[in-house]
Amino acid sequence: MKKVKLKVPATVANLVCGFDILGMAIHEPYDEMEIKLLDIPEIIIKHVDSFGLPEEASKNVAGVVLQKIHEHLKLTTGFEVTIRKHIKPGSGLGSSAASAAGAAFGANVLLGNILSDDEMIHFAMFGEELASGVRHADNIAPCIYGGITLVKSTVPIDIIPLNTPDLFVAAVHPQVEVKTSDSRQILKKTIPMKSAVEQWGNIAGLIAGIEKNDFSLIGRSLNDVIVEPIRSILIPKFDEIKTKSLQIGALGGGISGSGPSIFMLAEKKETAEKIAHLMKSVYNQMEIESYTYVSKINPTGIEIIEES
Repeated sequence: MKKVKLKVPATVANLVCGFDILGMAIHEPYDEMEIKLLDIPEIIIKHVDSFGLPEEASKNVAGVVLQKIHEHLKLTTGFEVTIRKHIKPGSGLGSSAASAAGAAFGANVLLGNILSDDEMIHFAMFGEELASGVRHADNIAPCIYGGITLVKSTVPIDIIPLNTPDLFVAAVHPQVEVKTSDSRQILKKTIPMKSAVEQWGNIAGLIAGIEKNDFSLIGRSLNDVIVEPIRSILIPKFDEIKTKSLQIGALGGGISGSGPSIFMLAEKKETAEKIAHLMKSVYNQMEIESYTYVSKINPTGIEIIEES
């Protein structure tokens, strides 16, 4: 096999209280990637979108991942990657993770599936390090595994796929920029014990709710007392959107990744659509362009569209 085409989904990281350890895949938006196996040991990156991302392999998220795989396996072949991004960089919807995970996944398919899921995550994290300065896996893991994942550890890699509740996700991406590196820098370096204990309870409750399909428990646990209060100041009208979303039936939600996107969970599609309409109307009133998405939780992650 010489070529594979992939549909690589957006992801929502943290899931409010699970900073750097929880993430879920959604159906929209998604990137399209085509990866070819070359007879020469070169890595060629092509972007067919308007985001102006670097195409030099060492400066490109997908390129760095492929370089690491190439070095580790001592390959004599190479890769050509064509990326059409629909997940805007800096959206908080796992744009860099999609490129990184898609590169690792596609290379693995072309090489005969010689890497495990965790090995693919290991290589994909080099792309996240290039993008944000941190080798985190909370977006990469659900992108590769699908559904909702718990990153128990990254050294060594220990990923736990969780149950996929039958819930809908409403997300809005306001067209304002929040860089992951910047949003990490504003976080507090120390946490009061009282806040830490409350956060641990929320994380445990959220995971228990996910595993038990207990929507009430999920809703009660979607509370972040450490990160959200700080990061939310970077996102226009965050508090208003969250409050009004809960009033019209959202189970809960918060910042997607480092923002500026916001997500909410709902039991019914109709409720999720109402929330998405609310989100967009808030930003319309501010004359801020925004994109909204309504999706079920994506249980499969990356999809192979074509192999040849």
